Amino acid sequence: MAINDAPINRLIEEMASRLEKDKEFKQPVWAPFVKTGVSRERPPTQKNWWYLRSASILRKIYLQPGLGVNKLRRVYGGKKNMGTAPEHVRQGSGAIIRKSIQYLESAGYLKAVKNEKGKTNKRVLSEKGRELLEQSASAVLKNN
Repeated sequence: MAINDAPINRLIEEMASRLEKDKEFKQPVWAPFVKTGVSRERPPTQKNWWYLRSASILRKIYLQPGLGVNKLRRVYGGKKNMGTAPEHVRQGSGAIIRKSIQYLESAGYLKAVKNEKGKTNKRVLSEKGRELLEQSASAVLKNN
């Protein structure tokens, strides 16, 4: 499996660059101004952080289909500086993760799986999302 063989950092960077080139997937206008969680003091300094986070979320959902926002909040959380008191672990921003998943779904990279009542049960990779992962992994392994 080429996706698991590719180095994670380079795979996510390659996927992010491909997401940036996609006309259907754009970052929201508020993305340059928000923090990624309560444990952060400032917004991210990277210009393409939205695409990097979305690519990372896409990879996480590939590895664990049906991964929800709450578990992803734990993954992208961090330690909050409490001054002289001990640090406490805080979750990442749920709004950023939720919007990223919604944007990935509207661009066709994810698809919703509904339960028998018609509610969205989980989200899994679509063919377009799997194709993006495979092409990015093969490009990374080719340049390796």
